[in-house]
Amino acid sequence: MSVAQTNLSLKVTAPEAQRGASLSWRIWKAALASNEFRVGLVIFAVLGLAALLYPALSGIDPTKMNVAGRLQSPPFLGDKWSWAAPLGTDQIGRDMLVRSLVGLRYSLLIGLSTVVVMLIIGCSLGTLAGYYGGRIDMVIMRITDAQLSIPMIILAITVLGVSRPTIPAIILVLGLSSWPVYARVTRSVVMTERKSEYVRAAQVSGASDFRIMVWLLAPLVLPPIIFVSVLDVARMMIFESILGFIGLGVQPPTPTFGNIISDGRKYLLNAWWIATMPGVFLCLTLTSINLMGASLERARNRIYGGVS
Repeated sequence: MSVAQTNLSLKVTAPEAQRGASLSWRIWKAALASNEFRVGLVIFAVLGLAALLYPALSGIDPTKMNVAGRLQSPPFLGDKWSWAAPLGTDQIGRDMLVRSLVGLRYSLLIGLSTVVVMLIIGCSLGTLAGYYGGRIDMVIMRITDAQLSIPMIILAITVLGVSRPTIPAIILVLGLSSWPVYARVTRSVVMTERKSEYVRAAQVSGASDFRIMVWLLAPLVLPPIIFVSVLDVARMMIFESILGFIGLGVQPPTPTFGNIISDGRKYLLNAWWIATMPGVFLCLTLTSINLMGASLERARNRIYGGVS
């Protein structure tokens, strides 16, 4: 059978896959209609754009020292301040607004990239386990069980403690330690659908296992994990900050939430803003992501309740 005929057969025999894609779109549409999701989206967009654009537009180097301007307080505290540093400066005169936004940029980069790694690994292994079953399923699930028995933070500390904690290394370690949830969800969905009539029709028409898994089964996995992946971005940002705080994140002088807060804890009594400002940005970002994730979960439950 030709590729064109196989593609046609996949389209003809994929009503459930189309339904899965339609459900994903309906979930996003229903969530977007809620004020909670909109508020979270606006906050996230503003913070994301600020982190992406402001450090470059300001022309301020987040690593450049200015000892003469050290420990300047934010303008709203009065006394020793300057509008040139809206959120004050740290112990060696570096601008806290720019450093916090650069830290947010790295935190978002690591959080989003880690979730992508988790999705790719977890969904791929879960699809293989659910589709083929048998020994393949047993081996993958035993690997999953073994991975779940190792706490993420312990694995991250062990690996990053004996190697240089670069951004790719952090993303890979966090991703490799968190994929089992996605594998289990994907496996359960694929196992339910693999014996459906449309899958059998695609097999009879000559479609390869790869095409069936990608074009028919993969869209059905999206609705169950759509809000989990959003919430996991926030979770990975927290873990990245923890690693930075204990010295196993992105290394100075590159500013991240973790290492800025770690440095600022020494000055909590006379320069509390050094540790507080990154925490405020982190809190706002996590709040916006949780608002969107909670809205997606409610939308999913509402739509699934109406469909079933």
